[in-house]
Amino acid sequence: MSKRIFQEFPTETPSSYPTREHKELFSAILNLKNTEEAQNFFRDLFTMAELNEFANRWQMVKMLIKGRSYLYIAEALKTSTTTVTRVAHWLFNGMSGYKTIADRMYPKKFKDSLSKKPFKLRGKRTFF
Repeated sequence: MSKRIFQEFPTETPSSYPTREHKELFSAILNLKNTEEAQNFFRDLFTMAELNEFANRWQMVKMLIKGRSYLYIAEALKTSTTTVTRVAHWLFNGMSGYKTIADRMYPKKFKDSLSKKPFKLRGKRTFF
């Protein structure tokens, strides 16, 4: 019987980030004036599969803020707990991208969720 070894996913941001091309993309995004422009720009930029994946990740952030379990989120969004774990990692330990937007869109919910200290249980964050 082989022994499975849990390996953390890579979380380091390359030293080259952000590149000149990344910055140009971010500047383009900042030029969007409304939801309709954003819908059209992102539809042209991404495939439907990519759009669906990014929309799913945002739903994960919202569910994590509400304190939903990783398993509940994975089942509700038809994804793996690994993906939920990855999103949770970036929400709680990332570059504050998710945190910034969550705080702007859901200030009370997000601040309340941060007051609960998550702990790791078998590699997953769990809220009580």
